[in-house]
Amino acid sequence: MVLCLSYLRQTLVILAIGFGCAQESSVFTVNTHDLTVLVNANESFVIYASNNLADTVNLTLVKQHEDHVDLDPESFICRAGISYNETIVVTGQAAGHVEITASSNSSDTWITDAIFVRIVVAKSQAIIYTSVIFGWIYFVAWSISFYPQIWINYRRKSVEGLNFDFLTLNIVGFTLYSMFNCGLYFIQSLQNEYGNRHPRGVNPVLLNDVVFSLHAMFATSLTIGQCFKYERGQQRVSKTAYGLLIVFALVVVISAGLAGGSVIHWLDFLYYCSYVKLTITIIKYIPQALMNYRRKSTIGWSIGNILLDFTGGILSMLQMILNAYNYDDWVSIFGDPTKFGLGLFSVLFDIFFMLQHYVFYRQANKSSISSLTTDTEVQSNGQPNRRIEK
Repeated sequence: MVLCLSYLRQTLVILAIGFGCAQESSVFTVNTHDLTVLVNANESFVIYASNNLADTVNLTLVKQHEDHVDLDPESFICRAGISYNETIVVTGQAAGHVEITASSNSSDTWITDAIFVRIVVAKSQAIIYTSVIFGWIYFVAWSISFYPQIWINYRRKSVEGLNFDFLTLNIVGFTLYSMFNCGLYFIQSLQNEYGNRHPRGVNPVLLNDVVFSLHAMFATSLTIGQCFKYERGQQRVSKTAYGLLIVFALVVVISAGLAGGSVIHWLDFLYYCSYVKLTITIIKYIPQALMNYRRKSTIGWSIGNILLDFTGGILSMLQMILNAYNYDDWVSIFGDPTKFGLGLFSVLFDIFFMLQHYVFYRQANKSSISSLTTDTEVQSNGQPNRRIEK
């Protein structure tokens, strides 16, 4: 679920127009570092030359790939001691990504360091809008997907049927994800470290990432609170889950200690936290699926959560495919199959849960609540199990 949000972030970054943030001492600056242009259409950016240029400079723009865009002009002269700006017209030739940098005849190569523009050439404006719409729909779907389970727990005054291992892994995962997002979004030293490693990169964390992760942590905490308040039978966190939590805790504590001792950077610590989150994303649904199988019922486990998660997952993968086609960037899917694979993995689990609910255990769900497994069964002095209507 969460990894697919990175494609929403990429879309927002591509569409956003950010102004140059070079230091005042820079000789050359640009008005934007990100530009989107359609094939056979024109866009422009502006290069500014300050009046502290000591010598006349012949500036030449350098394209990372020759066949994606045409630039007009590709070179121009900036005279010493004169403030000057040059508008560069960009014409899209072929879909893809290309970075524009600059070189000059000056021996001071640093003067052109601030000139770089990331250009995305797209085939269709309609696909861009569709991709953005898909992104916001799945963002909303994932954000509200926590509440059907909360509502069912409240209505039944019971959490029987909701696997505690799933909740435990979920709260740990979203806590680590929130740490990663808040760290890169709010802490300047971490932003500086990221900038040092990726001088022309864009901070991968936006405000919507922070809001989503904190909200997910809150909603999961609320669900856990219900587990202490409502009927839960003999359900508890398994020894397997405790073992995984110990392993995850060791990774986090050791990496935090290494960062505190300056052996690694704090940014590396955040990356290690994100790797734990990725691992949790892969395994967190397995306990619930097994519990449903053993009970031969999905009562107590919200199908609304699954339907919303499935909707978000399908739209997120469709967005990836649309972007890959529109920007001729299939490498983003097939060159790095992990991201797409994790999204597909979550969708397949959603399909399995829907099969459990609507096909495999449909009759059990309709008739009454099935007896819980021996781990969760509630006995009352030899009387029949208390029946809870869904």
